[in-house]
Amino acid sequence: MGISAETLSPAGLPRVLPWVTVVGSYDGLAGVYEWLVPEPLLTPEGSVVAFAGVVDSLDDDARVLDCAAGIGQLAVGLALRGFEVVACDASPAMVERTRVLAERHGVDLSAMTCEWEDLARQGWQESFDVVFCVGNSLTHAAGKAHRCAALQGMASVLRERGLLVLTSRNWERVREQGSGLQVADRLVERGDERALVIHAWTIADSWVDRHFLDVAVARLDSRGGVRTRSERLSFWPFRHEELDEELRAVGLSPESTTYGYEIERYLVTARRHIPI
Repeated sequence: MGISAETLSPAGLPRVLPWVTVVGSYDGLAGVYEWLVPEPLLTPEGSVVAFAGVVDSLDDDARVLDCAAGIGQLAVGLALRGFEVVACDASPAMVERTRVLAERHGVDLSAMTCEWEDLARQGWQESFDVVFCVGNSLTHAAGKAHRCAALQGMASVLRERGLLVLTSRNWERVREQGSGLQVADRLVERGDERALVIHAWTIADSWVDRHFLDVAVARLDSRGGVRTRSERLSFWPFRHEELDEELRAVGLSPESTTYGYEIERYLVTARRHIPI
């Protein structure tokens, strides 16, 4: 699928296409989020396996917060492993899907709508052994000040020696690629259904400016019809060195990173140390 002249702005960049709906933070995509998730992560068990290096090192009675829970696969997987789990997300629609998934799997899991900057107001100070912020979520914090406030909120609910586990896209690579329309080269299959996933990136001139990602999931039915769900997402990218500095600024000591220039997504862990 190519880009026609009608699709381009005078500057040669993709226009906001007719299928794009400007909504909030993933509420528009909550019903089709599984089409955006890699197949190995589509089950609670598979999501936990992806973080086995962290999960297998936890004590059996560890208390865990998933503060970017999405549709709940990781949170429910952790609960199935026997951990005490709290799940939260900024999107009410995502939180509802997490609750439904927890009920389906018969696990006792607390799920609530909560933004990162509000974590410290939940009465959770120094009460979690591990905080997960995965799925490339942190980029939606509105710039450096809000990103640092989000990290501060995560740090505040960690116990001494508690661990933050965070994943991110490699934004250096994304910005180098620039604005453009990305149409998947094959249909995604989920059960008996198929869908085409489309991303339209609008990359700002400066790192500190607001960027946009328009996402559409076009599902094909058996009669040749198409049902499309879409959403415009705002994001503020950051360099991996910035993330390291910001973690340290909120009292977290980075322990490990999988960052590399050629890596599309990377994982960072950082531990909380309370000053003596």
